[in-house]
Amino acid sequence: MSSAVLPVRDQVRLWGPGSGTHLGPGESVAYCRALAGDHYENFSVLSSLVPRSLRDDFAAVYAFCRWSDDLSDEIGDPERSRELLGWWRSELDGCFAGSPTHPVMCALEATIRRHELPERPFHDLIDAFVQDQELTRYESWHQLLHYCSRSADPVGRLVLMMLGEPREESHFGPSDHICTALQLTNHWQDVSRDILERDRLYIPAELIAPPDFESRLLRSARQGYAVDERFLEESREVIRLCVDRTESMFESGSVLLDRLAPRSRPVIRLFLEGGCHVLGLIRQWNYETAIHRPRLSRIVKFGLVARAWTSARLAGGGA
Repeated sequence: MSSAVLPVRDQVRLWGPGSGTHLGPGESVAYCRALAGDHYENFSVLSSLVPRSLRDDFAAVYAFCRWSDDLSDEIGDPERSRELLGWWRSELDGCFAGSPTHPVMCALEATIRRHELPERPFHDLIDAFVQDQELTRYESWHQLLHYCSRSADPVGRLVLMMLGEPREESHFGPSDHICTALQLTNHWQDVSRDILERDRLYIPAELIAPPDFESRLLRSARQGYAVDERFLEESREVIRLCVDRTESMFESGSVLLDRLAPRSRPVIRLFLEGGCHVLGLIRQWNYETAIHRPRLSRIVKFGLVARAWTSARLAGGGA
């Protein structure tokens, strides 16, 4: 079994603090490829739309995000996660100083040099994952958007930089809208899972009118059906408000597509249309994500990728 497919706790034992295990540059890139190809986000499908010359760079950035996310969500102990994220930040500092040790950082160092990537997006991502250990409830929509500006927006900016797009607000602004909307979509899709598995509730308190909403949500999620005759109707309305606001962010971010080079457009289009489709599924499920988690079927995923791939070929995008 490749070490890249091991559970996160085994990964930490193998590659974590004090492990003393090192890989060469080629092996580090292969590790990132394996890590990216193994996970459920279907990176291997996305990579068919990424220019061949950039696939190792995308895999390195993906692997950095994957490790950051796993150290945040899969350790099961907020204090230990904070410790590991602090170690991960020191590994990132070593990467930018030219002395990487972790295989992800060894691969990432070449990507950073090749594309002159700045430090801030990577540190912002780690900051957001640290915040997840310390803040599990949000009072306002503004507070939630501020979280997304560090947990999601840096990824879109890094993707645009690797694709060689202009590093200007004309591109970064709508990209931030798309990435924040993607993050929010994931939250509305995962309402029940977040409250059950991670004791997190991302719905801002200012949007929650029903009484005793959180305890009723928790009990409903646990049993798989509404805890009382009014909860399902009330929770639907709360999720609908969230979905409506998120949908408008996708719409405002869609202007980015016409500003992109032909080879970049299919990659961003897949993110945008995939997120919009998940929102559509939430609507089709009548906003019942307090008890269900809608998911894209393989057929739908294939259709989204096929359309993006076709647009890439027609536009002349490629290697």
